[in-house]
Amino acid sequence: MVDQSALEFIYDPAVYERAAPVDALLALQPQRVIWVDEHTLPSWPGGSGFWLVLDHALCGEVLKASKQFSSSLKGTQLRDPASAEDLHYVQQMMLNMDPPDHTRLRRLMISAFTGRAIKALNQQIEAHAAELVDNMIAGHRSGECDFVSDLAADMPLRCLADIFGLPSQDRYLMYDWANRVIGYQDPDYASSSRHDLASGSAIARQALALQPQPDSNGQLPDPRSRAGMPDLYRYAHLLAEQKRHTPGDDVMSLLLAAIDDDGAQLTNEEFENMFWLFSVAGNETLRNGLPGGMLALLQHPNSWQQLRAEPALLPSAVNEMLRWWTPVMNFRRTARDHYRLGDAEIRAGDKVVVSFLAANRDPAVFAAANQFDITRSDNPHLSFGYGPHYCIGAQLAVAQMQALFGELTRRLSSVELAGDVRYLRSNFQRGIKSLPIRWRC
Repeated sequence: MVDQSALEFIYDPAVYERAAPVDALLALQPQRVIWVDEHTLPSWPGGSGFWLVLDHALCGEVLKASKQFSSSLKGTQLRDPASAEDLHYVQQMMLNMDPPDHTRLRRLMISAFTGRAIKALNQQIEAHAAELVDNMIAGHRSGECDFVSDLAADMPLRCLADIFGLPSQDRYLMYDWANRVIGYQDPDYASSSRHDLASGSAIARQALALQPQPDSNGQLPDPRSRAGMPDLYRYAHLLAEQKRHTPGDDVMSLLLAAIDDDGAQLTNEEFENMFWLFSVAGNETLRNGLPGGMLALLQHPNSWQQLRAEPALLPSAVNEMLRWWTPVMNFRRTARDHYRLGDAEIRAGDKVVVSFLAANRDPAVFAAANQFDITRSDNPHLSFGYGPHYCIGAQLAVAQMQALFGELTRRLSSVELAGDVRYLRSNFQRGIKSLPIRWRC
């Protein structure tokens, strides 16, 4: 029998504040699938328990079999929705849908990312990376900065502003919204106000008039409910109306004009939920992936010099960063029927959680799985998922990482850690809150 108290590290967010427990997970990996009770902890409300899938092949099996393992029944987060209303809320998002609803929205989204749009975005990404590094070098004559706040946080915001066609000065709204959502696990992010109201757009001012205020105990409403993010949804609604009335050449204008197989267009409510998904989930994932990649290079300084000498290694290096760091550590599914997964007998209604963190270190798939190797050519990591829900933004995320690390390794001769690394308190996103670096040009 497994000592369930010894498995609390898997879901206790406080553990991850000290760094993700990779070694402890890998020690369990030979079991492939294990049952985990969810005890009530100071930083976790408890739950129904779940099957944890640690094996790369079995993770792929779960993610591919959307008819058997549902994203919609209970959502895709490890933590159970607190109420029927909260469950209904998350079920409206594409991330938490099953076919055919998911298929329809995914096709509409893919149709908006035309070849022309992707080419324009890639050009903008290159320009953003160059400007960010320019600003870093010019603004920090001491040769030191915080990689997270000075570079990693802004790169995805700029790209998302391009995708949505929203005013650049509004991009920090997405930063604040993402922080509010993360804040339910990490109190350092519960309150965030980086957006400058004075320079924001008219629709930003209208939306922020609905920003929720703390109650008498200083608590904000649950940001994982619609009532907790009224300003985000108002902004998305106003943006959709603006794009329908005066479309641009941005991806979201194309999406709102797209017609599905039944001759229908995206509704405003569907757009609002997509806006949430991109501006919060997409933003936060890359904000964590970029410093995770930098930390890998800091811990393996020979790789930095190798990239400087061989820039052609950048694509494989970024793939290895994503495998090594794994920004999203797990996703949840719910079994519709009885299913045998490995040696586990899954019952209908059981929660099944795939561990990308463990799967990306599976020695059956990755040679020398615990080594960081930027020359690794066979690298089927699961950091963007697998199957019907494979990340739509994967190509753009990789482009941003390649652009930023390409610019950095071209212009900086060396980089080293200049202080303590502060990790995110989250059992879902593997994040870094602060990464002080020192460089030489």
